[in-house]
Amino acid sequence: MSFAEKIRRGSRGLASRLVHRGWTWVREAGAVSAEQPGPLRFAELGAFTKLAFPQGTIFNEHAIAIGCYSIIGERVSISAGFAPGLKLSGEPIVRIGDGCVIGRDTNIVGHESIVIEDNVWTGPSVYISDQNHSYDDPHLPIGKQWPRNEPVRIGAGSWIGTGAVVLPGADIGRNVVVAANAVVRGHVPDNTVVAGAPAKPVRSWTEADGWQPPIRTAPPRAIPEGVTHEELLALIGWDLRLPPEAEHAVGAMGDQDPDPVP
Repeated sequence: MSFAEKIRRGSRGLASRLVHRGWTWVREAGAVSAEQPGPLRFAELGAFTKLAFPQGTIFNEHAIAIGCYSIIGERVSISAGFAPGLKLSGEPIVRIGDGCVIGRDTNIVGHESIVIEDNVWTGPSVYISDQNHSYDDPHLPIGKQWPRNEPVRIGAGSWIGTGAVVLPGADIGRNVVVAANAVVRGHVPDNTVVAGAPAKPVRSWTEADGWQPPIRTAPPRAIPEGVTHEELLALIGWDLRLPPEAEHAVGAMGDQDPDPVP
């Protein structure tokens, strides 16, 4: 290898390292949190919640509330109302609870009420909306017909699979699994697995089915064994490990005596 070729390879390697280091810095600087909100002013943005950079389309954030310890992945779009700049009043239109993970490229489009309760996780490219087009006049373009709104709720602890669509009026119970690419509308009972378009129950966990809570000899893992941090990072585009100040706060809470003796 000639000296000139060595120089060229070395230059390319240096440029590559600089680009990756620069992008890492941009991602960290562009992330949105309560301490680093950038231009966004949410109705609520809880402690230790972060929106990964680059964010998707976010507008009328004054009508959007996000709880604590939540992770909003890269290119997630969250909107409230028809268009940017609306003076929306009253309660937030979109509410995302504590401990939620919203996968990258997801779209949450709220006009009346979307409530995502605590500890809901979604895969990438999920679509959630409380508004749909009407089709009352076959002679009028559908896009010009007045839409209909129906509130949406996703119950605590649920998992929404990759590419799923949650339609207006969906009322998803607690600890529900929505399979990838499912289309959900209507009521889904607690502890149910639904799949298909339209989504239908394929499995349920109820005492009527003979299910009993498992006896555990050890506390359950928060993340299944064998799933690496890098795989989770690739899924949602953000570091799932708590920041040092959060770990310290959680540790301090664990050291407290829940029933102090006076």
